[in-house]
Amino acid sequence: MSSPHPALVQSIRPGSAAARAGLIPGDRVVKVNGRAPRDYIDYRYRTAEPRVALVVEDERGNRRRMTISKSVDEDLGIGFTEDVFDGIRVCRNRCPFCFVDQLPGGLRPTLYLHDDDYRLSFLHGNFVTLTNLTPADRARIVRLRLSPLYVSVHATEPEIRERIFGRATGDIVTEMARLTCKGIEFHTQIVVCPGVNDGSHLSTTVRDLAGLYPGVRSVGVVPVGLTKSRERLPLIQPVGPRLAAEIVRDVHQWQRRFLAELGTRLVFAADELYLLPGLPLPGRARYEGFPQLANGIGCARLLLEGVRRMSPLRLRRATRVTLVTGEMAAGMAKEMARKMEKGGTVRARVCVVQNSLLGPSVTTAGLLAGRDVARALRGRRLGDIVIVPATAIRAGEGFLDSLTLDDLSRRLGAPVAAAASPREAAAALRRFDRDRSAG
Repeated sequence: MSSPHPALVQSIRPGSAAARAGLIPGDRVVKVNGRAPRDYIDYRYRTAEPRVALVVEDERGNRRRMTISKSVDEDLGIGFTEDVFDGIRVCRNRCPFCFVDQLPGGLRPTLYLHDDDYRLSFLHGNFVTLTNLTPADRARIVRLRLSPLYVSVHATEPEIRERIFGRATGDIVTEMARLTCKGIEFHTQIVVCPGVNDGSHLSTTVRDLAGLYPGVRSVGVVPVGLTKSRERLPLIQPVGPRLAAEIVRDVHQWQRRFLAELGTRLVFAADELYLLPGLPLPGRARYEGFPQLANGIGCARLLLEGVRRMSPLRLRRATRVTLVTGEMAAGMAKEMARKMEKGGTVRARVCVVQNSLLGPSVTTAGLLAGRDVARALRGRRLGDIVIVPATAIRAGEGFLDSLTLDDLSRRLGAPVAAAASPREAAAALRRFDRDRSAG
């Protein structure tokens, strides 16, 4: 486990029960109803009652007791610096494609944590392996209905799993079956490594996971991600266009079968598997509500639809904008620029940034570093405002390399905004136009 992070208060919502009780950022919640909370799950579970007894410690170590009266299930209004208070469970596996092990130095500190904690899976959709669960963990998952969980399966055959995880990990199908029988649901992923878990092995894994339906709600098939920082790691071949097309073909066959047998397509291919060989993206309905959007499955479809729905932008004053994107979404960004210009008041240019930090095989906009963006824009005519992909930025931490929007703005000498969709990009331009006119 990582070092414990006792329940340190980061923020208090104005007007909340905690604010009325006098809690402030910097306090620590030591006990809730007589017990030390292990994590945010414990905290929420124990604060669901109308009367909550807290022991709180201030920054100087002074403790005070308080009882807060509130409505049943009313949130106290406390935001914590961490969601796990007793130390995050770290991964003991040795997967040769682990993205953390492929990162260069000098990036955001949180990127280097090998977390494998079922609590973060439930709270944030982090993919975990379930290889470190104890009997007490299983009992807690069932008792508190911590569902759905997000699980990296990769393979169900024990010998293939041992090759991938670097050690024997037990029978994942049996592990998941124990929990599905108790009502726990899963979203799963398979990271495809050519020559390791593709082909017949991939078919076996998909079939085994389908056998756990409806406990397994979705299966995401994604290509292995490889950076240039693999000096001490085993050689792994990337998924090329030909293999990507074969995987998409297989996924479509499985979808047809599962739709007929189970009433759901169940298995979905990552956007990259369509974009690599230039295949058309599935329609919205075929994503069945986008259960693995955060896993890069369906993002391109939503971006494409957002671009097509864009109305021509008509601003008060002529505005020049530079749109930043990664290589994978370059075509859609250029189409968005054309849509923006139809109103006659916007001139849009697209800057496609190559990922020199992680390497040329990493083409998604969400993994761009601030330094690469700054380098690509240096010396260009940027216009009035620059818009970067919000997926590349984490709130409070900035880009992968910790460069913030303000840092980037100062380096470029131009205002910089972040947008996660065409609608947000249009809103950023309208806001800039409004503020500029008001000033």
